[in-house]
Amino acid sequence: MPAGLAALVRRAGDGKRPAPVERWEPAFCGDLDMRIASDGTWFYMGTPIGREALVRLFATVLRKDDDGRTYLVTPVEKVGITVDDAPFLAVEMAREADVAGGDGSLVFRTNLGDVIKVDVAHPLRFELEEATHGLKAYLLVRGRLEALLTRALMYDLIAMAAEGTGPDAGLFGIRSGESFFAICAMKDLEMLEDLE
Repeated sequence: MPAGLAALVRRAGDGKRPAPVERWEPAFCGDLDMRIASDGTWFYMGTPIGREALVRLFATVLRKDDDGRTYLVTPVEKVGITVDDAPFLAVEMAREADVAGGDGSLVFRTNLGDVIKVDVAHPLRFELEEATHGLKAYLLVRGRLEALLTRALMYDLIAMAAEGTGPDAGLFGIRSGESFFAICAMKDLEMLEDLE
């Protein structure tokens, strides 16, 4: 394991917030045998990482670059890792009260403790899986890193969805505060029947 990452391991449990990885441009040091499975489990050399504090620490130096790859980044090292789907899972959802009588904003908590309000800076994105025709939802957490919504949250989200109004008329989607996030056109709504 590279020295910078080994130092992070020694500091596991410090409860650090995400590092300013977007400002760091260290040299690429190669790939590390680390993988984030689609269920959110982190593996190192094929073995699940059992210490949650260590996983949370690694997550603070996670970055996805323009090349589509995900890296662990320190000021002096950049190592590639494998991510099966998204590096985070959205595991809990709530809707904030809106004093103006609107829908209020949706707020999600990830499996690693991030709390994110859905807005223009943290949008929802929907994707139809080609193989299964299942609908998946993603929430932008930070940088280019997303959280995949669990299947249970996806059902809850679809139950809240409605046709948009004004410029969003004709679209089926989710409103969070002042923002609307389209899932599909109303004419394509039958694709969601399997989710009910």
